[in-house]
Amino acid sequence: MSVSNRRKEERYKGEGEVRLCFEDPTRQEVSGALLDYSNSGFRAAHKYCALHAGQIVDFRHVIANGKARVMWNRIIEDRVETGFLVLS
Repeated sequence: MSVSNRRKEERYKGEGEVRLCFEDPTRQEVSGALLDYSNSGFRAAHKYCALHAGQIVDFRHVIANGKARVMWNRIIEDRVETGFLVLS
């Protein structure tokens, strides 16, 4: 079964900038690109490889803003892809 078949929500192509802010242990701000999004989460590409699963970030992109939990990271050459779960 492919990953796309296991998804419970439809994904939409994203574009534009993503801003992530978090304490690590001092305030950090990371810029990246929105790759795709759904009703409950989004995937972004960036260059900050120290985000970790479970970490809570403040986010802002063209579709939404708020708080999200880091669910996973994938390092691909010189960039990182991260999946986020948006928190209500």
